[in-house]
Amino acid sequence: MVVRKQTQKRGWAWWIAVPIVRPALIATTTHEWIGGENIPETGGFILVLNHVSHVDPLTAAHIVYDHGRLPRYLAKSGLFKNKALGFFLRAAGQIPVERLSKNAAGAFDAAVAAVRQGECVVVYPEGTLTRDPDGWPMTGKSGAARIALETGCPVIPVGQWGAQEILPRYSKKPDLFPRKLITMKVGAPVDLSDLVTQQRTPAVIQQATDRIMAAITHLVEEVRGEKAPAERFDMKKHGVQQIGNPNKTRKDDS
Repeated sequence: MVVRKQTQKRGWAWWIAVPIVRPALIATTTHEWIGGENIPETGGFILVLNHVSHVDPLTAAHIVYDHGRLPRYLAKSGLFKNKALGFFLRAAGQIPVERLSKNAAGAFDAAVAAVRQGECVVVYPEGTLTRDPDGWPMTGKSGAARIALETGCPVIPVGQWGAQEILPRYSKKPDLFPRKLITMKVGAPVDLSDLVTQQRTPAVIQQATDRIMAAITHLVEEVRGEKAPAERFDMKKHGVQQIGNPNKTRKDDS
């Protein structure tokens, strides 16, 4: 159900993707959207969500698109290595991120520019699929906080659950039928107003990151009707690597 009409100018990539992806999602999922009015109708902002499945970008695009906005993602650079896919993603305005490289700054600059141009930039602050044994949000990376502090834009938190029933972590075979319920609860903007004017020290950035993850976790608790662990799962503390098999570990993971 379209809640707001799409007013943003769509490029050719969106004209191709929407008639394919949206009907596929409607055919394979049902959804419960709560608090969608918190998604700004105009202006730049960051949408931050917990990450439970590789299909999350599709379900997030669904709620954003049906509320009249076009999502732009900070996407893993590996997706752009395929020439055809990379060409399509760039045409759709997606932003490649090269982790742990000098080019990572370019992704930050591109995200800041997109927000300042009035775009919706979608960020998964955990940086990867959650490794928490019960699927709760982990500790967050600083990207969303740094973009927010640089631009002063609204940070809109979303707690979501259900996409993992379609495609569990690192599974290659989706379970499409019967249709799965995707629940997303959109919260009020995270209050970072007292931090925006401060010098962006590591402590200030960490405080902003913690507020963002706390807001997301609270929404996930409400969606699931359960209480999250008192301490968020920390990949570094548990020696879990960033990519690959979530059960493997390595000592030098950064």
